[in-house]
Amino acid sequence: MTAAFVAAGLGIIPGAALAADPVPVPVPVAAGVAEAMAKASTSEGFHSPADRTVRTALPAAGGKAKASTQPNARAAAPQTAQAAQAAPAAQAGPAAQAAQAAQAAPDAQAAPAAAADTGANAGLAVDVSGTSYTAHGIDLTALITSADFALGVVIDWGDGRTDTLTARGNEEVRRSHTYDKSGEYQVKVTVTDTANGVQAVNGGAFLTPGADFTPHTPTRLLDTRDGTGAALGKVAGQGSARVKIAGNAAIPAGVTAVALNVTVTETVDSGFVTAWPGAGYDRPGTSNLNYTPGKSVPNLVIVPVGEDGYVELYNGGPQPVDLIADVTGYFTRAKADGYTSMTPARFVDTREGLGTARGKLAARSAFTTRIGGLQAVPQGISAVALNVTVTEPDGPGHLTAYSGGGAAPTASNLNFVRGQTVANAVIVPVAADGTVKIFNGSWHAAHVVVDVVGYYSKDSKAAFLPFSPFRTLDTREEAYGWPGGRFRAREYITQGFTPEAAEGVEAYVLNATVTETAGTGFLSVAPSPGPLPAEGGPAAPAPARPGSSTLNWTEGDTVPNLVQAADGEHGVITFWNQGYQDADLVLDVFGVYQSK
Repeated sequence: MTAAFVAAGLGIIPGAALAADPVPVPVPVAAGVAEAMAKASTSEGFHSPADRTVRTALPAAGGKAKASTQPNARAAAPQTAQAAQAAPAAQAGPAAQAAQAAQAAPDAQAAPAAAADTGANAGLAVDVSGTSYTAHGIDLTALITSADFALGVVIDWGDGRTDTLTARGNEEVRRSHTYDKSGEYQVKVTVTDTANGVQAVNGGAFLTPGADFTPHTPTRLLDTRDGTGAALGKVAGQGSARVKIAGNAAIPAGVTAVALNVTVTETVDSGFVTAWPGAGYDRPGTSNLNYTPGKSVPNLVIVPVGEDGYVELYNGGPQPVDLIADVTGYFTRAKADGYTSMTPARFVDTREGLGTARGKLAARSAFTTRIGGLQAVPQGISAVALNVTVTEPDGPGHLTAYSGGGAAPTASNLNFVRGQTVANAVIVPVAADGTVKIFNGSWHAAHVVVDVVGYYSKDSKAAFLPFSPFRTLDTREEAYGWPGGRFRAREYITQGFTPEAAEGVEAYVLNATVTETAGTGFLSVAPSPGPLPAEGGPAAPAPARPGSSTLNWTEGDTVPNLVQAADGEHGVITFWNQGYQDADLVLDVFGVYQSK
């Protein structure tokens, strides 16, 4: 047994990287990710047909504008009839740019004199549509209807940036653009025929598919034990509890997804819990957490909010259970905080005195630790994504993570019993000085370990794009590209997540479940330093064994945990069985953070 295993008590949390010679088993899942990404993003967009075009006569040489020749100008969204008459002011913006582009176009000065009459291009119009295949991107198509004259075209993206180009006659124009932040943008296409003194404008509102994050003080939204957020009483087997999100605890009506810490307790049988949007959606065949009799099991979930502002929690077991849900943040299509992923890094280990005083965290006490400004985490972050682990507790209890500048909330992040090692993903607000606090709500002391996996900030670019959940791996089955066989001890599995065409992928939101365990161990998840090996080619070099843990297990356990996993330079993620006995691994994908 290595020194690191001895330091971990039961060999569950590594104190240092361990040497090994594992054999990787590559599993390609990029095709499934590409399909999910396309479905998640292409539902957004707009289309403004050509008959909504606003046509305006450009000012004559004497400075007086001609009247609009478009009879339905008042029905147009991009510009009112009053604005259409304000042609001199338009010369200062896109119209002026379009006019300049038209003058620069080939043969712009060669038009016959008779063409100077606006009527020569009376049918000038533009059909505009915008779609998306990414979190922040727009693919724009402008179908120009025009007589054979040189045209100037300006695309105003609505974020202070424009594209200027030239066209001639009937033409299809395609352009792509990436927004820096999530939100709604007014897109406008201006087509100018300088020779005939006429301008056509059309466009629409584009809402980015991706959503930015706003941290929330941990707040309880549901507790079936006392009737918080629902009727008092357990959730029946194969029954559901509805949790109000939009308009609850100061969460805005436009919320698209929410980060909840869900806990199942008072269990008398085995089962699972699935979180899904409810109204307007089918319940997926995936799970978010699993439970066995007599245990309280927490797990962080990031789940889209239903059309009615609720999410639903389904009890997949045969017997009633109590459910608890605490909000820690939410996502909206408004300019807020993006996400930046990290290779998991250890910030706190009370066994070693890392990040706080050495020794167990005393009962009913908290420690403050700094996150911002350390280990590649910048100052000024608003929230941090952690993996918090408790080990060697002297009795039952719970831990709560919260901002370093606030009081301890009533919510909890993970629950434990005497001698148990348990981990849970946590998203927690960060104080202005870059600190967070960890509170031991037990009447008994315990060791605490904290790993940082990413952070949220105004400067971070990646927005969350939720998927319809789908499974990429279940080692109990010969499916999902898996050739069969268990998750072997001290070895790792690689999965190629990111499609070649995808850009700006920062991290994936996964749920990892380890089951059928024969001993103690822990799972580590990290980006691969190299690409998947080519089919029939030599195996890739073994990556370094990670020194962080994602979830921990003992013999006979079924343990889930949410993972916000960076895919690295090559779009490949490795999953390590750090135990000395085989186990089974199940992976479900719930979404992606993307900056493009």
